Amino acid sequence: MAGLETRGLVRFAACALLAATLAGCGGPGGSGSEPSPSATGSRPSSPAVVAIVEPKNGATVTGSSLHIVLMLQHAVIVKQTSTDIRPDQGHVHLYVNNVLVSMNYGLVQDLPVHKGTYVLKAEFVASDHAPFSPRVYSSPVVFTVK
Repeated sequence: MAGLETRGLVRFAACALLAATLAGCGGPGGSGSEPSPSATGSRPSSPAVVAIVEPKNGATVTGSSLHIVLMLQHAVIVKQTSTDIRPDQGHVHLYVNNVLVSMNYGLVQDLPVHKGTYVLKAEFVASDHAPFSPRVYSSPVVFTVK
Protein backbone atom coordinates (compact mmCIF):
# COMPACT_ATOMS: atom_id res chain seq x y z
CA MET A 1 0.00 0.00 0.00
CA ALA A 2 2.86 2.42 0.79
CA GLY A 3 4.20 1.87 -2.75
CA LEU A 4 0.88 2.96 -4.23
CA GLU A 5 0.82 6.07 -2.02
CA THR A 6 4.39 6.92 -3.04
CA ARG A 7 3.58 6.49 -6.73
CA GLY A 8 0.54 8.70 -6.29
CA LEU A 9 2.66 11.40 -4.67
CA VAL A 10 5.22 11.14 -7.47
CA ARG A 11 2.49 11.51 -10.08
CA PHE A 12 0.96 14.45 -8.21
CA ALA A 13 4.34 16.19 -7.91
CA ALA A 14 5.15 15.51 -11.56
CA CYS A 15 1.75 16.86 -12.65
CA ALA A 16 2.14 19.97 -10.49
CA LEU A 17 5.61 20.61 -11.89
CA LEU A 18 4.38 19.96 -15.42
CA ALA A 19 1.46 22.37 -14.98
CA ALA A 20 3.80 25.09 -13.75
CA THR A 21 6.23 24.40 -16.57
CA LEU A 22 3.53 24.41 -19.23
CA ALA A 23 2.21 27.74 -17.97
CA GLY A 24 5.61 29.30 -18.60
CA CYS A 25 6.39 27.44 -21.80
CA GLY A 26 3.37 28.16 -23.98
CA GLY A 27 4.88 31.11 -25.79
CA PRO A 28 3.01 34.24 -26.77
CA GLY A 29 -0.71 33.53 -26.84
CA GLY A 30 -0.11 29.77 -26.68
CA SER A 31 -1.95 27.35 -24.50
CA GLY A 32 1.25 25.59 -23.42
CA SER A 33 0.08 22.19 -24.61
CA GLU A 34 1.99 20.14 -27.09
CA PRO A 35 0.49 19.86 -30.55
CA SER A 36 0.04 16.33 -31.75
CA PRO A 37 2.14 15.28 -34.74
CA SER A 38 -1.04 14.73 -36.75
CA ALA A 39 -2.15 18.31 -36.00
CA THR A 40 1.14 19.72 -37.25
CA GLY A 41 1.48 17.55 -40.37
CA SER A 42 4.49 15.49 -41.36
CA ARG A 43 7.36 15.82 -38.89
CA PRO A 44 10.95 16.45 -39.99
CA SER A 45 13.91 14.40 -38.84
CA SER A 46 16.73 16.00 -36.86
CA PRO A 47 20.49 15.44 -36.89
CA ALA A 48 20.55 16.18 -33.14
CA VAL A 49 22.03 13.88 -30.53
CA VAL A 50 21.07 14.46 -26.89
CA ALA A 51 22.71 12.72 -23.93
CA ILE A 52 22.54 12.91 -20.15
CA VAL A 53 25.99 13.71 -18.74
CA GLU A 54 24.87 13.94 -15.09
CA PRO A 55 23.66 12.00 -13.24
CA LYS A 56 25.54 8.93 -14.41
CA ASN A 57 23.59 5.72 -14.97
CA GLY A 58 23.36 3.86 -11.65
CA ALA A 59 24.12 6.98 -9.57
CA THR A 60 22.98 7.34 -5.99
CA VAL A 61 22.17 10.90 -4.98
CA THR A 62 21.22 12.47 -1.67
CA GLY A 63 19.21 15.55 -0.92
CA SER A 64 16.05 17.00 -2.35
CA SER A 65 17.40 18.19 -5.71
CA LEU A 66 18.82 16.32 -8.70
CA HIS A 67 21.44 18.21 -10.75
CA ILE A 68 21.03 17.36 -14.44
CA VAL A 69 23.59 18.17 -17.13
CA LEU A 70 22.80 17.41 -20.77
CA MET A 71 24.89 17.37 -23.93
CA LEU A 72 23.46 18.35 -27.32
CA GLN A 73 25.26 17.86 -30.62
CA HIS A 74 24.33 18.94 -34.17
CA ALA A 75 21.60 21.31 -32.94
CA VAL A 76 21.01 24.39 -30.79
CA ILE A 77 18.52 25.33 -28.10
CA VAL A 78 16.13 28.15 -29.02
CA LYS A 79 14.07 29.94 -26.39
CA GLN A 80 11.09 31.00 -28.44
CA THR A 81 8.21 28.79 -29.47
CA SER A 82 7.71 28.82 -33.22
CA THR A 83 5.94 26.92 -35.97
CA ASP A 84 8.90 27.75 -38.24
CA ILE A 85 10.54 24.38 -37.61
CA ARG A 86 14.20 23.73 -38.33
CA PRO A 87 15.72 20.28 -37.73
CA ASP A 88 18.70 21.77 -35.88
CA GLN A 89 16.71 24.01 -33.50
CA GLY A 90 14.47 23.21 -30.56
CA HIS A 91 14.54 22.56 -26.86
CA VAL A 92 14.66 19.66 -24.41
CA HIS A 93 11.91 17.78 -22.61
CA LEU A 94 12.86 15.80 -19.50
CA TYR A 95 10.96 12.68 -18.48
CA VAL A 96 11.07 10.91 -15.12
CA ASN A 97 9.60 7.41 -15.25
CA ASN A 98 8.14 8.29 -18.69
CA VAL A 99 6.26 11.31 -17.31
CA LEU A 100 7.10 14.69 -18.83
CA VAL A 101 8.34 16.84 -15.93
CA SER A 102 10.19 19.71 -17.62
CA MET A 103 10.45 21.63 -20.86
CA ASN A 104 13.95 23.03 -20.69
CA TYR A 105 15.56 25.84 -22.67
CA GLY A 106 19.06 24.95 -21.49
CA LEU A 107 21.38 22.05 -20.84
CA VAL A 108 21.60 22.34 -17.04
CA GLN A 109 18.70 22.01 -14.62
CA ASP A 110 17.90 21.03 -11.05
CA LEU A 111 14.76 18.97 -10.40
CA PRO A 112 13.14 18.34 -7.03
CA VAL A 113 13.34 14.68 -5.99
CA HIS A 114 12.58 12.42 -3.06
CA LYS A 115 13.65 8.94 -2.01
CA GLY A 116 13.26 6.21 -4.60
CA THR A 117 14.67 4.81 -7.82
CA TYR A 118 13.85 6.56 -11.09
CA VAL A 119 14.51 6.54 -14.82
CA LEU A 120 15.48 9.88 -16.40
CA LYS A 121 15.27 10.47 -20.15
CA ALA A 122 15.75 13.59 -22.30
CA GLU A 123 14.17 14.32 -25.67
CA PHE A 124 15.20 17.02 -28.13
CA VAL A 125 12.01 18.42 -29.67
CA ALA A 126 11.24 21.00 -32.33
CA SER A 127 10.58 24.63 -31.47
CA ASP A 128 6.82 23.96 -31.66
CA HIS A 129 7.12 21.49 -28.72
CA ALA A 130 6.31 18.48 -30.91
CA PRO A 131 8.77 15.63 -31.50
CA PHE A 132 10.89 15.04 -34.53
CA SER A 133 10.41 11.88 -36.57
CA PRO A 134 12.12 9.72 -35.55
CA ARG A 135 12.14 10.99 -31.97
CA VAL A 136 15.49 12.18 -30.58
CA TYR A 137 15.87 10.56 -27.13
CA SER A 138 18.86 10.18 -24.86
CA SER A 139 19.70 6.81 -23.43
CA PRO A 140 17.78 6.36 -20.18
CA VAL A 141 19.61 6.92 -16.90
CA VAL A 142 18.58 5.04 -13.76
CA PHE A 143 19.32 6.84 -10.49
CA THR A 144 18.44 6.34 -6.83
CA VAL A 145 17.71 9.05 -4.28
CA LYS A 146 18.56 8.13 -0.68
